Amino acid sequence: MRPMSILNKKIFSNASSIFGLDLSDLSVKLIKFEDNGREKEVASYGCVQLPVGAISDGEIKKKEQVVDAIKKLIEISGPKKIKTRKVICSLPETKAFLRIISIPKMDDKEIGEAVKWEMEANIPLPLEQVYYDWQMVTEALTTEKNKINLLVVAVSKATVDEAIEVIEMAGLRVVGLEIESIAQARSLLCCDDYGKTVLIVDIGDRRTSFSISKEGVPCFTSSVPLSGQTLSDVISKGMGISFEEAEKIKFTHGIGCDPKDDALFKIVQPILESFSQEIERSINFYLSGLGYSKKIDKIIICGGGANTKGIMPYLSKKLGQEIQLGDPWSNITLGKKSPIIEKNQSLQYSTAIGLALKGLQYED
Repeated sequence: MRPMSILNKKIFSNASSIFGLDLSDLSVKLIKFEDNGREKEVASYGCVQLPVGAISDGEIKKKEQVVDAIKKLIEISGPKKIKTRKVICSLPETKAFLRIISIPKMDDKEIGEAVKWEMEANIPLPLEQVYYDWQMVTEALTTEKNKINLLVVAVSKATVDEAIEVIEMAGLRVVGLEIESIAQARSLLCCDDYGKTVLIVDIGDRRTSFSISKEGVPCFTSSVPLSGQTLSDVISKGMGISFEEAEKIKFTHGIGCDPKDDALFKIVQPILESFSQEIERSINFYLSGLGYSKKIDKIIICGGGANTKGIMPYLSKKLGQEIQLGDPWSNITLGKKSPIIEKNQSLQYSTAIGLALKGLQYED
């Protein structure tokens, strides 16, 4: 019934020879850890930019270009060379359907049939067009007695098959697949967060994704076309400068200053307001529509756009809540060593780190 595992299950062995591969619209990234039993270290990492249009909204448009980028990534990643061919790959959030469902307590053999009926009622695609998977989660998501909760994920077969095809064309072997929100939760949520409701805001190059987790389990995801590039485009056009210059301004000077009636702030203000409105819309839907929590206890921001100077205090003020910069190393015991990836780059690797951590969970 479930030909493809897209959740946290043991579908492979020899975890030390597995790396995480994050496929996004504009880049491919990888992380590989080595674990000596007490500490972990980044054995290899790297990032290669994709030609514009090679992947669009999670859909692979130009397979050869993506294959070439993956091969180049394997070659340039370091400090240690990638020798393994086993990979856990990300699946795009925009092509996935994530639900928490409650069903009556029943035998494991009966759960599969119950999930099948729930999926047919809750996803917009015919069941024969998706791969789906599930796992049991905390009872804290419902107050109903004699019920069990399942995290159910479905991804279109076309999306999964495309990803596997290009990875195999690059000479690699897919041993696991996972949607971005689940991988990010693994890297960004620490032990203290498991008793809280946490919103992760991932400001990427092409879109911003929202994921709300309770008890460490993502139970709501959404995305909007606002992105780090949206800000750069607005700055570029508003100031009459190149996109590259706008990118530099975004990270060095930031979004300007509201009290000083800053010209730069006036340019980006409509986009910033849209960001805050979309965050509020997602929060309100989660709290009112799903009702799993009474409030959002914590907001974490990640992705390359999180490095935009001034965006955190702006959003914090607009939302009336403290926003924390994500720490994708929070669940990694590094000992006295510091990550070899610079801090401002680490946020872009949160999905790849989560994927690589998944591999370390499985021992022979």
